[in-house]
Amino acid sequence: MTDITLVLEPRGKPIKKLPKEIQIGSNASSQEIYSAIAGASGFSIHRLRITKGSDRTVVPNSKETTVGATGLKEKSVVHVKDLGPQIGWRTVFIIEYLGPLLIPALFLYPLRPYLYYNFDKPLLEPTYLQQLVCALLSIHFLKREFETIFIHRFSNATMPARNIFKNSAHYWVLAGFNIAYWVFRPDATATNEPNPALLNTGLALFAFGELANLNSHLVLRGLRRPGSTDRGIPSGFGFSVVTCPNYLFEITAWVGVYLVSGLSWSVLFFIAVGGAQMAAWAKKKERRYRKEFGDKYKRKSFVMLPGIF
Repeated sequence: MTDITLVLEPRGKPIKKLPKEIQIGSNASSQEIYSAIAGASGFSIHRLRITKGSDRTVVPNSKETTVGATGLKEKSVVHVKDLGPQIGWRTVFIIEYLGPLLIPALFLYPLRPYLYYNFDKPLLEPTYLQQLVCALLSIHFLKREFETIFIHRFSNATMPARNIFKNSAHYWVLAGFNIAYWVFRPDATATNEPNPALLNTGLALFAFGELANLNSHLVLRGLRRPGSTDRGIPSGFGFSVVTCPNYLFEITAWVGVYLVSGLSWSVLFFIAVGGAQMAAWAKKKERRYRKEFGDKYKRKSFVMLPGIF
């Protein structure tokens, strides 16, 4: 194996301990470039982005790609960027879901007198429907936490720590504060007499959506080997109909919550915002599947909602 010398230049803010050059085997993996620079600079490999000076393309942090395959040669210049403090994606999701897991119960019980202080006293006790919506929200986000810890495998190990507030806002604000405040108000639609048709249909949709969504996540988990970012082509319940049945079943479960809540606009608003984001992700995933798997992949006409989108 022939060693080559790579010339290192910082991109963006200076990196104090960054060496001017490193030596690496041409048949070594590109991941070893990251390991060598991380060891010399004292940074985690996840905090670094390495690009080729010639065309600014990213050098992959991969065990399967060799240095020679990246096009790097003797005295090639590589740019090293400090991405800043990082946080693990698993931790990110745990924090995201923790807010809407705790907020509904807090709003419905201990914080209720303070949130709705301007209503006539004494405040009415939470209704059956309000308690049921709180239970459904708790079940949903407990399931999310379980999947994050025990099921999901992540393509990227970390993200910039500063993004945690932006990422958490969707769930904490829209699924936590928004739904809990409006659904649990003493004058909310959930204080009316339950409509048996809405209630039973909502509970059925919620149960089906949650279980089918869990099944989709188990299928996706099985496509990726532990410690690998390689993926297979998903198949099974729902995958022959749409690209992302996990999103379809997620929406199904939330429609169930919407019906149980007595058609609260706050739940519908959360579904609309979340659905728009999932639709964009699903469309992007369909394009990636077509590009990655070519003729092996059976193209889908609908990426998330059968007959609609």
